[in-house]
Amino acid sequence: MLKAYHKWRGACAEKFNGIFAFAVYNIKTAELFLCRDRIGVKPLYYSFKNGTFAFSSRMDSLLYVKGVEPVCSREGLNEIFMLGPAKTIGKTVFKDIAELPPSAYLVLKNGRLSIKEYWSLKAEPFGETELEAQEHTHWLVTDAIRRQLVSDVPLCTFLSGGLDSSIISKVAADSYAEEKKTLNTYSVDYAENNKYFKESAFQPNKDSDYINLISDYIGSEHHNVVLSNSAVAEALIDAAVARGCPGFADVDSSLLLFCREVKKRFTVCLSGECADEVFGGYPWYHRTDVLFEKTFPWSRSVDVRRSILKDGFLPEGEEYVTAAYLNTVKKADYLDTDSSLEKRMREMFILNMDWFMQTLLVRKDVMSMEASLEVRVPFCDYRIVEYAYNMPWKIKALDGREKGILRKAFENELPGVITWRKKSPYPKTFHPEYFGEVCKMVDFVLHDKSSPLYEMLNAEAVRALMNNPDALKEPWYGQLMRAPQVLAYILQVYVWIRKYNVEFEY
Repeated sequence: MLKAYHKWRGACAEKFNGIFAFAVYNIKTAELFLCRDRIGVKPLYYSFKNGTFAFSSRMDSLLYVKGVEPVCSREGLNEIFMLGPAKTIGKTVFKDIAELPPSAYLVLKNGRLSIKEYWSLKAEPFGETELEAQEHTHWLVTDAIRRQLVSDVPLCTFLSGGLDSSIISKVAADSYAEEKKTLNTYSVDYAENNKYFKESAFQPNKDSDYINLISDYIGSEHHNVVLSNSAVAEALIDAAVARGCPGFADVDSSLLLFCREVKKRFTVCLSGECADEVFGGYPWYHRTDVLFEKTFPWSRSVDVRRSILKDGFLPEGEEYVTAAYLNTVKKADYLDTDSSLEKRMREMFILNMDWFMQTLLVRKDVMSMEASLEVRVPFCDYRIVEYAYNMPWKIKALDGREKGILRKAFENELPGVITWRKKSPYPKTFHPEYFGEVCKMVDFVLHDKSSPLYEMLNAEAVRALMNNPDALKEPWYGQLMRAPQVLAYILQVYVWIRKYNVEFEY
């Protein structure tokens, strides 16, 4: 959790756009200490400009502080178009706003600002047997979940029918049963999604095939939230405004709508984010043709990104991505005895922690807090992260399966079909209504010659994508961002520019 200590003169806390930002206007006499949690579960942004220091958990709140301008530099454009929706730790899309990195603390004293790291992952020998690792994993995960169940307000869990959310819901349901209470669980789906679902290597099956099975097994009171496809499209605007920057397209907007529904009855929820990063759940951990590539495995090429941009725009994009990748992998700590595979798996761990996990954590925090719902993530317990970092790959990927050790640790507490279900990511809509609504909005964007975005986009290529979405063979980012999400991302860039009157330096 964020911890803060302050002693000041000429400082104030003000509510900007419904969110508080703390501003120090006389930095020469101020003393301020800020500390962010180890994993980065909660965001923290700050600005230090023209004798004023300000910080907030919301990026856009800082734009209301005197002297902070909505300016996006060339670096910010590379973050948006070459890396987004991910971003470099410590950076934002605004020139005047930075991020305090996870596991770092900030000190403002005598008008000077310093930032130091207080925790990092260290390579240590792993002395446990396979059986001991199963028992240790089970204990760590169960303890982390039980700790997060402590609440003086109504609490529920998200339940997708996948391994991670099922483990959390099972532990929570057992704890509630001890108190003679029934756990409430929630899942999300889209109107008529069964009709239009398309099986793929990334999304092999529907959550709905498994949710009732696990809910009945643990005895939860289950609620399935079915979202309107047009509402998911419309909420792209709210989601971009909530983030203060372009985001995860409908992966954001659907979560925002989902959280609003959950908030009608509950204040706190537990969710299974980050187990895939920690226990090696993503396909790129297991594809030998991808594993050793010297790039981000969830966005292996900038070709699809370049395809929607005008020729010659951001020519340094490849170099920017390469530098970001290399600066990340050099943070990995190794043992002298590590094989080339173990070294690479440590690098993959850091890559996923610093990039993919951070993208999902910001999504989780911003969308849930926008709905006034607190979402807790037990798999982000730093003890689990430290333990998993040093677990040999042959144990982590037990039986040759993604998250093999986690499956084995809980196989006696879940139905076998749940324990060994192939990973399926957060559900997205396949409905043509959603795609049609997004295309209408993007068509408006392409006709707005007054927007700076007009000079950045290759309108002909974007329209070609609208007419033939299947032409996009590789996702823009991760497993979920294909043609409908790329178009939604373009819309969110436009919304961001218009909402904050963004100016560009390039």
